Amino acid sequence: MNSAFHFDSLVWDWIIAIYLFLAGMSAGAVIVGLYLKRKVITGDASENGIMKAIAWLAPFGIIVGLLILVFHLTKPLHFWKIMIYYNPTSVMSMGVVLFQVYMVVLFVWIGIIFRTTIMNFLGGKFQFVDGLLLKFKSFENGIELFLGFLAIALAAYTGFLLSALQTYPMLNNPVLPILFLFSSLSSGAAACLLFGILVFKEDAHSSSVAWIHSFERPVVLFELFVLVTFFTGLIFTGGQHEAAAWNAIGGGFWSNWFWFGVVGIGMLLPLAMNYFSPSSTKHNHGFILTVTILSLIGVLMLRTFVLYAGQMTVI
Repeated sequence: MNSAFHFDSLVWDWIIAIYLFLAGMSAGAVIVGLYLKRKVITGDASENGIMKAIAWLAPFGIIVGLLILVFHLTKPLHFWKIMIYYNPTSVMSMGVVLFQVYMVVLFVWIGIIFRTTIMNFLGGKFQFVDGLLLKFKSFENGIELFLGFLAIALAAYTGFLLSALQTYPMLNNPVLPILFLFSSLSSGAAACLLFGILVFKEDAHSSSVAWIHSFERPVVLFELFVLVTFFTGLIFTGGQHEAAAWNAIGGGFWSNWFWFGVVGIGMLLPLAMNYFSPSSTKHNHGFILTVTILSLIGVLMLRTFVLYAGQMTVI
């Protein structure tokens, strides 16, 4: 029997939504961290709570996301084959290449930032590691620019992966990668604030926190604009594309999920709380916890909505 989470045209289920969310969060956190390090943070970046959070969040998101994907495969023990056999005509295969390069460059970047801590921890027992970290430091600018490109590509790739499904008119949409890019920035910024302040004790009044607060609002507003563009494009195209749009947002379970969950709880409520709350309240840990969790829930609900509602209508 068909239901909101089980229907005949469903191929990718909720576990893929979590994978998309974690990969996007990792990429978004890295983009935020790169800008903070280059333009906002003064002094040693390794002492900054936001950067410490990113050093854990970014690898966690991509590694756990990939593990979820591997164990979701029909034959998980054969996952190594997709790591060494590449197909340039396959979006999935090119994504594996992107993940591999991104992870390598990400760990190099983290090593550069926290090289002193790492070298002190090793105590000179592994001289080649110390030498590598110092060598990488001399190429820091180029590494950061390349990592920024990879992070943007990864955030957009999660949308390209779904838009390659040509038999689903809602998913086969060129706006989807842009939507996922901005939702990745939103989740990355929220995760950085949540863990940077509450776990790594970054001062809620620091320049890093102030910049992320100023960054969040335009990102969410542009995300809303892209959502409008996404659905108006489907509606004006007509045919099955229009039918897919109205099936998703015109009534029923996924429509309620979208309007009350994605738009209401995940976007409008955090925007309203940030806009109407006094400055003193915005730096309260309880307020930060509430707003960031709402934003993260909203992004996860968006990924889940696009995945399921997008597979309801088939050409």
